[in-house]
Amino acid sequence: MKKLQFLKEDELRLGVKTSHGILDVKDAADKLEKSTFVSLQELLLEGEEGLEKINSLVHLALEGNRNELFVSEGTLTYAPAVSNPEKIICVGLNYIDHAKESNMDTPKSPVLFSKFNNALSAHLETISIPEEAKNMDYEAELVAIMGKTAKNVSEEDALSYVFGYSVGNDVSARDLQFKSGQWLLGKTPDGFAPVGPYIVTAEEVDPNNLAIECRVNGGVRQKAHTRDMIFSCAFLISYISQYITLKPGDLIYTRTPEGVILGYPEGERDWLKSGDEMVVAIESLGELKNVLK
Repeated sequence: MKKLQFLKEDELRLGVKTSHGILDVKDAADKLEKSTFVSLQELLLEGEEGLEKINSLVHLALEGNRNELFVSEGTLTYAPAVSNPEKIICVGLNYIDHAKESNMDTPKSPVLFSKFNNALSAHLETISIPEEAKNMDYEAELVAIMGKTAKNVSEEDALSYVFGYSVGNDVSARDLQFKSGQWLLGKTPDGFAPVGPYIVTAEEVDPNNLAIECRVNGGVRQKAHTRDMIFSCAFLISYISQYITLKPGDLIYTRTPEGVILGYPEGERDWLKSGDEMVVAIESLGELKNVLK
């Protein structure tokens, strides 16, 4: 079952996608008089115990035909799949063809950079283009969401520390990104890290076997497969954990395949503009849609 966050009367709610609609976990727990975790952060901290309680609540609501506990997904105001991570870690140049199109050497070890929480945005949220930015680009990415504290973990054990996976878009302003030797300015303006709409728990996903694509205004721009990653999710988590302690809720954007605008010859770069719609789709995880303004 897919987990998500949404806003209800300005309150952040945890939801579960079902055949009957989105179960509002807080409302269901209250009306069914069941003790369970009603926020994503609590769920992340409790891990398997929390998932068992949430799944039990879902089954109880479905079996009892309690339709009043479900919300139509079409009426939701989505929130980012994770709303307050301690860290957002991004990986650069993790697909061979993307490194080639960017005219950069294939890395011998992962290239890491960060985004901040101000960059988080939700499915269907409009993303504002900074006034100085002219060269706007998209980057379809698989996002790993940590479920347990990870320090010096082995590659073999690394995926057991993952709570789940989601769809991300590393929105980038290339002119700001290369304004200096640091990428930060072009990577973490407000809204530049949309993630969602769903989290699919780790046991349901093989992160090495997912089709990924990006469409702009309906046209396919990126189309690849996560098996083409230079560094797997397990390697990335292990590598990062040797230097940085990963915490529950931390996000790892695992990098984008070829097809970004930056990779086109200079005279053929049709940068994104206000009104353009970006859709990132990842097999089994869903579609993340955002429009620029």
